[in-house]
Amino acid sequence: MPFSRVVAPAAVPDDRALTANLVSIGMNFAADAPRKPANIEDTLFFAAVRGMEHSDLRVLAVLVTWFGVHHPWVNADRLTRLVSAHESERVRALWAALALWQRTDHRFARMARAHLVPRVDLETDSRFLVRRHGEDPRFVKTPLRVAAIVLRDRPTDVLDPAELAARHPAYRRRVAMGPSYRADMWAAIEAQPTLTAAELARRCYGSFTTAWQVKRDFELLRPRGPRAALARATVL
Repeated sequence: MPFSRVVAPAAVPDDRALTANLVSIGMNFAADAPRKPANIEDTLFFAAVRGMEHSDLRVLAVLVTWFGVHHPWVNADRLTRLVSAHESERVRALWAALALWQRTDHRFARMARAHLVPRVDLETDSRFLVRRHGEDPRFVKTPLRVAAIVLRDRPTDVLDPAELAARHPAYRRRVAMGPSYRADMWAAIEAQPTLTAAELARRCYGSFTTAWQVKRDFELLRPRGPRAALARATVL
């Protein structure tokens, strides 16, 4: 059977699972992180749906703060694929706005075109609140209109990059190798060396070719024979 690349997650997390996943990628909510580190782009995407479609301004505020801190290590290609395929105009407007906010990161140029017009109001009274309090500077001249008082921006709501790299293996690999499918695959195969190339590709949403190369390279560097046994004995 030919390999079919996976683009989107198979299931939508419930509220409890989503909160745990948000904690896993460095957002400071009151929940225990899942035992398995959450996929970064899946979690960002579902947080945006929660914020925009279910009016969860608390999640949305922390999401925006997180993106401001961590966008250099987001897989822009993967996130753009998710956003472009989603039916919600409000979700696409949010991500287009965030991409324009970080316009100096040219990896998000395609996502900035996910929604252009008309401009979307975060809340029904956004225009009134903007006239009264001004506009959130992060969203000026973007597809999303947000009043300045609506989304708090507190750095303490998210882990800094060093803290998150210490906790999240895929994020740590992205810091070392760049925010790519290869980095995620390397973290995944380190955690579970028995993964096949096809399993690795599906788990990390990448191509079979990239997964095969990661599997090959990992096996090439993997200690073997008496030297490996000596290394393990030394560690123990």
